[in-house]
Amino acid sequence: MTEVRLRFAPSPTGYLHVGGARTALFNWLYARKMGGKFILRMEDTDLQRSSREFERMIMEALKWCGMDWDEGPDVGGKFGPYRQSERTAQGIYNDHAKLLVQKERAYYTVYDKVDRKKPILTTYEYPKEHVDNGYDVTISFKVLPGRTKFHDLLKGDLEFDNSTIEDFVIVKSDGFPTYNYAVVIDDHLMGITHVFRGEDHVPNTPKQLMIYEALGWDAPQFMHIPLILGSDRTPLSKRHGATAVEHFRGLGILSRGLMNYLALLGWSVEEEIFNVKEKIPSFDPHSISNKGVVFDPQKLEWVNGKHMRMMSIQELWHEFVEWMKYTNKRIPVCEEKYALEVTAICREKVNTLAQLYDISYSFFFQDFNYEENFVNEYLRASYAEDLLKAALKSFEELKDWSIEGTEKVCRSLAELQIASKNKTFQLIRGSVTGKLVTPGLFETLSVLGRERVLERLNRAMNLTKATN
Repeated sequence: MTEVRLRFAPSPTGYLHVGGARTALFNWLYARKMGGKFILRMEDTDLQRSSREFERMIMEALKWCGMDWDEGPDVGGKFGPYRQSERTAQGIYNDHAKLLVQKERAYYTVYDKVDRKKPILTTYEYPKEHVDNGYDVTISFKVLPGRTKFHDLLKGDLEFDNSTIEDFVIVKSDGFPTYNYAVVIDDHLMGITHVFRGEDHVPNTPKQLMIYEALGWDAPQFMHIPLILGSDRTPLSKRHGATAVEHFRGLGILSRGLMNYLALLGWSVEEEIFNVKEKIPSFDPHSISNKGVVFDPQKLEWVNGKHMRMMSIQELWHEFVEWMKYTNKRIPVCEEKYALEVTAICREKVNTLAQLYDISYSFFFQDFNYEENFVNEYLRASYAEDLLKAALKSFEELKDWSIEGTEKVCRSLAELQIASKNKTFQLIRGSVTGKLVTPGLFETLSVLGRERVLERLNRAMNLTKATN
């Protein structure tokens, strides 16, 4: 049985789009399920827009997503090189183009020197004299009459009338191949058996199949996946907001959360929350839907929040620290025990690492700011100074800093009726965290501990005196 080989072949002209990440994921899942190979190839023939920096960022994003590859620009392999620019330099595409010309399935076109889009000669003979005299020369594929058919693993049997397809350039005047030509040469020479890609490539497929047929090669099996759509049901693009994997990573989406959500976009599975790596044995490309799916940022956040609460605290803290490094955020310096306690109570209220950072900031750093609505509504209230004095006295005397112990103090302060229970709790909450929305008040006080609580109550007291 032939080894199953799939590839992901991005153009290094920008960041990795979430649609590209989903395509890579489906290819990777099938390769891993079948015990085959997953290949990364860079289609970098757009010299103006391609860059090694974008290539590096794409590879970093794929690794962050949890995908590895068996062959590629960075790891090599026996079917390399894995950059089209390097394959062009080796003459791989030109050699096969000449073979097509010999078969009279392709021909040279010479263009006018003034009007460089105006053809002045087509020939099966190499126009050496024109080339030597600086004329632009391309090689075009000759489309024969008839119909081109193929079976799509998702869409079924598809058929195209060749009369709707004009002859097309396969090698440009600069010597670089065009997409529809290079992809055929690369996929064949690299032994690709399955091509899973977006359905926007359906119109390209008949052109590619014609080249396979002209060269006497078997084509891989194709599956064209519906595109990810924006809220207006048009293909997801920058006009819908940021779409790069790096953007969602920066927002504090976990890689497992993003991969889980992207897998849900079109793949039918019984449960909603899962680790995609655990789904490798059950992945079936036939269970992918043929309908377009809308990208919902709120649903992504919800899925991510579920993962944050399913992880062990140690693992979440590790991810949190790595995210802070990635985003150049200030990293807390504290005992790990305290960090884990803070993470444990704060994660219940949030769905992203960015939200976790915001809600936990005042647990880790003393220079937090008081929210304006807290200052105006509670810290400037007529009861604030008396209530804070009472709170300071009670917490100074507290010996039991368990959740039960801090709850007992808070309820006893409310019973003094200096203010209502809600106002009492909110004044204490805001005084020690600067915020009105936090983890549970009693848990917050217990985790902060005696020294931090007293210091912050004193700070709030001083601010109360200064503002009243």
